[in-house]
Amino acid sequence: MNPQTGLCEGCWRTIDEIVMWGTADNDKKKAVWAEIERRQQALF
Repeated sequence: MNPQTGLCEGCWRTIDEIVMWGTADNDKKKAVWAEIERRQQALF
């Protein structure tokens, strides 16, 4: 986890997103993937 961003440096998810991933439905997972794309674009 990157202490400055609070994101996993491998998957770009927050701790909360990682914890809920196993029980999340497809809609929630799609929303997380969309957020990951926004995060990457904002940082690059």
